[in-house]
Amino acid sequence: MPARATTAEHGPSGPAPLADARRGSPREGRSSTSPGRLTELRIRGLGAIDDVTLELGSGLTVVTGETGAGKTMVVTGLTLLFGGRADPGRVRASGRAGVEGRLELPADSPVWERAADAGADPDDDGSLILARTVSAEGRSRAFLGGRAVPVGVVAELAEGLLAVHGQTDQLRLSRPAEQRRALDRYAGSAHLQLLERYREAHQHWRQLAADLERRRSSARELAQTADVLRHGLEEISAVAPEPGEDEALDAQARRLADADALRAAADEARLALVGDLTGDLGGGLDGGLVPQDATAALATAERSLAASDDPALVLLAQDLADAVAVVSDVAGQLASYVADLDADPARLAEVMDRRAALTALVRKYAEPGTGATGVLAWAEDAAGRLAELDVSDEALEQLERERDAARVRVDELGRRVSAGRREAADGFAAEVGRELAGLAMKSARVSFSIESDPDQPGPDGIDEVALLLAAHPGAPARPVHKGASGGELSRVMLAIEVVFAGADPVPVMVFDEVDAGVGGQAAGEIGRRLARLARDHQVVVVTHLAQVAAFADTHLVVDKSPDTGAGVTATDIRAVEDEDRVRELARMLSGLADSDTGQAHARELLAVAADRA
Repeated sequence: MPARATTAEHGPSGPAPLADARRGSPREGRSSTSPGRLTELRIRGLGAIDDVTLELGSGLTVVTGETGAGKTMVVTGLTLLFGGRADPGRVRASGRAGVEGRLELPADSPVWERAADAGADPDDDGSLILARTVSAEGRSRAFLGGRAVPVGVVAELAEGLLAVHGQTDQLRLSRPAEQRRALDRYAGSAHLQLLERYREAHQHWRQLAADLERRRSSARELAQTADVLRHGLEEISAVAPEPGEDEALDAQARRLADADALRAAADEARLALVGDLTGDLGGGLDGGLVPQDATAALATAERSLAASDDPALVLLAQDLADAVAVVSDVAGQLASYVADLDADPARLAEVMDRRAALTALVRKYAEPGTGATGVLAWAEDAAGRLAELDVSDEALEQLERERDAARVRVDELGRRVSAGRREAADGFAAEVGRELAGLAMKSARVSFSIESDPDQPGPDGIDEVALLLAAHPGAPARPVHKGASGGELSRVMLAIEVVFAGADPVPVMVFDEVDAGVGGQAAGEIGRRLARLARDHQVVVVTHLAQVAAFADTHLVVDKSPDTGAGVTATDIRAVEDEDRVRELARMLSGLADSDTGQAHARELLAVAADRA
């Protein structure tokens, strides 16, 4: 989508149509695969901005304008949108400020999973919408995918989405933990795999140590709990139930209790089907004559039909013959049923006792409705818990040996991870130093301080890592966020980002006046490096330098004008291209937008940028 800018009109119609601002891009051939980008940004009631909507493209976007026009409010809005601190002093007289953004992310972005966990949904076009509001009283609310969420959720997402580098906002690489992560990424994939193995070993060691401490400190309580579990297992083992046995016993008890009635029913049915073939029915169930049975009747009918010459009757005779076979089979099954029927009172008493024992276990140990199967499930779980509650001397000694072996593994991997960091540190510092040389910090020296404590291994290793900067010869090396001025710090961060351009997963990078105190050739080098970053990232830069702005894919200009009706100063942001862009660059160079010399110089800068990007 082309990058455009407009001042939003108030009313139900929403933002006014946006004008194209991407013609004449100085750079082609950008990477076709994007880790994501911010496609739209709306800022309302923030600083000098009343209501502005920006549609942003990929690549390098620069924001320029006169001092005090409100350029930094774009960075402030981005920072606020992604979970930054809310400053009620920035809210306009309207009493509420708001920022909204639309993110375009690949389907495999981890942001989607975290957003889903927060209950957020993608918009109709598949994008993710973020929003943040701040009142004049300091109350702040955040929204993600149409759902209200804690600001911390958005800030967590920002860790993988946005890097802001300005004179007052160093959100990532000024933190020692981020510096360590940066060094680990620089060390390469083999080092990262080793680090992951260390983390797994460290977690295993901590789990074993915590388990051992828990057993030792709570030995009495654990032993009591173990006794309860052990008693339950002994009760269950004594009965030894089988899965589903209670249901089988219920059925068997009913058959034993009703054996006489069941036998009478089966005998009556068999007599009706095949008659008293063996005489064991005593000439009939009631002592009288045995009536003609079903088998004999069917056989008589079958013979009558089979003797006919009519084909239809012959077919019916065959059906009757099949019926005789079915009846005979059922009669045989009834005979077997009666033979197997047990009316032994002793067996019934045995079944009832067994069922009572199972019922007692089910009532005591099983979840409602699970029966004997639930008893066995409780026993399996109890056996596992019992192993964890073992506080015998033998168990504690074994666990202590496992803990010590795990610690040996942690120490060995920790030393290897530390060695990898130290090996990478010199190369990393050298590359950053080369970048700084082209950013008017030729005398600056960057180095890493790596302090290792093998006795206190942490989740990420045994090292405390700090990025140090000596800004000029003779200056002591100090932590980078303390040893550099605002402009120097931004340039150091820029140099680091350039070194990591191919590996850094953060898709959106913002630089606020990284060119402070820089001019001439160094300014052009800053522009070139930002353009290099923009090949694989979306880069937004607030700048005073035409040498930097000339490299932009999108050029936004912030204009300030008094709103006489409201009695306040209003800010508009517009996209410039072609001759309007030349005029803006001329203004930045000479202070005179209509200067022929300034415009000639501006065109020369655009041509140079197109060649060098």
